[in-house]
Amino acid sequence: MRRDLHQQWSMQISAFLLGTLFTIATHGQTAERIVIDGSTGVMPLAASLAKAFQERNPAVIVEMGKGLGTKARLEALAEGKIDIALASHGLNISEITRQGMAVYEIARVAVVFGVNATIPVANLTDQQICDVYGGKASNWQALGGPVMEIAARTRPDSEVDAEVVRANIACLKDLKMPEAVKVMPRAGDMATELAATVGAIGMTTMTVVEQSQGKIRALSINGVDPSAQNVERKAYLLVRESFFVIKMPPSPAVARFLEFTRGSMGHTVITANGAIAVK
Repeated sequence: MRRDLHQQWSMQISAFLLGTLFTIATHGQTAERIVIDGSTGVMPLAASLAKAFQERNPAVIVEMGKGLGTKARLEALAEGKIDIALASHGLNISEITRQGMAVYEIARVAVVFGVNATIPVANLTDQQICDVYGGKASNWQALGGPVMEIAARTRPDSEVDAEVVRANIACLKDLKMPEAVKVMPRAGDMATELAATVGAIGMTTMTVVEQSQGKIRALSINGVDPSAQNVERKAYLLVRESFFVIKMPPSPAVARFLEFTRGSMGHTVITANGAIAVK
């Protein structure tokens, strides 16, 4: 059903674009604006797509928000305060559609345990991860690394990255983490912490790893690395989805951005940022 909805919405977007191209071409060019907000986990990928789109469409200004919660992002979209709501879970597509909105899954990305580049360890088992987050392992030496204190970081349990790892690593499911495990409220906070803190480990995404310019490395889990190939063949199970939610009909600028995102150039950007484009 999701594939059918995507095809239907793609046809709607294409028809809308065709109907507005003449109008855009024959009127004076004024600055168009797209406001994007929502899931901080999807934000890094959306920001890269926005940057690439703006390079090809300099008359369009794309503004990235600071991260609205699930309810707030959809309310802001319905009220016209934002143009695209970013989401990764908790979507009732039927209800959203009834409200005159449309949902597009643009990518899937591996959720990973990222470490500061100073850590030479490449792989951890489920049990070793649970030892780290349960407080049983406090030094990287116990995990085959150097004599260095482990700086364990986590996301709030209500956030997708935490939900994904707890759902897929059995010993983490009901684990109560000690106070020494520092909670990072936003995805950006985690990225900053992992890049800057010697000995740090935390849950993030391959997009963040790719954007870190070598400051963060992704660990394999039980010998399986979080490559696109392993995600696609379901060998690597820690995966989150990335959605764009828009109000129908979209503005001409939003329609062009969606076409870009779902086209070959957008797919190139998505792949370069460690994610798998959904076709």
